[in-house]
Amino acid sequence: MAQAMINFRMDEELKKNMEETCRELGMSMTTAFTIFAKKMTREKRIPFEVSVDPFYSETNMRY
Repeated sequence: MAQAMINFRMDEELKKNMEETCRELGMSMTTAFTIFAKKMTREKRIPFEVSVDPFYSETNMRY
C-alpha cells in the first residue's frame, strides 16, 4: 500500500502531551492518527462525541 505524508499544525503543548500519552500507550502519534482515520472511515462519523460548551450558546451570549 502506498503511503502519503500529511502535515498539519497543532499547539506545541498539545503535541507534547499527545506524544507523552501515546508513549504511555506504547504507540506513536502516527499510529494514533491512523487508528482514528481507520475508525472514522469505517464508521463514517467522528468516533467520539463532539459538543459545544453551552455556556457560549447564543442565548447566554445575548444575556
